[in-house]
Amino acid sequence: MRLGIFVGCLVLVAVLVNVGWVPAGLGDANPAWVVLLALVISAPLSFVLLRKQRDEMSAQISGRVADAKEKLAANRSQEDAADDAARA
Repeated sequence: MRLGIFVGCLVLVAVLVNVGWVPAGLGDANPAWVVLLALVISAPLSFVLLRKQRDEMSAQISGRVADAKEKLAANRSQEDAADDAARA
């Protein structure tokens, strides 16, 4: 989705530069200027527009991390119990 937002901004900026509403850059720097301007515009847009997806992914990842921590704690307690039984 982020790539789609960037491509949309890239096309928009390229059109605006060709129409003359946005400066074309210096000399042969036109393609670099267009890409840089598209990056600057697409970054805050993707931050705002993709907030819901980012929050959902964060919840999924934190759930997986919590499950992994629980499994690790369970394995440690099994090892401790086996060690205590062997010492007794």
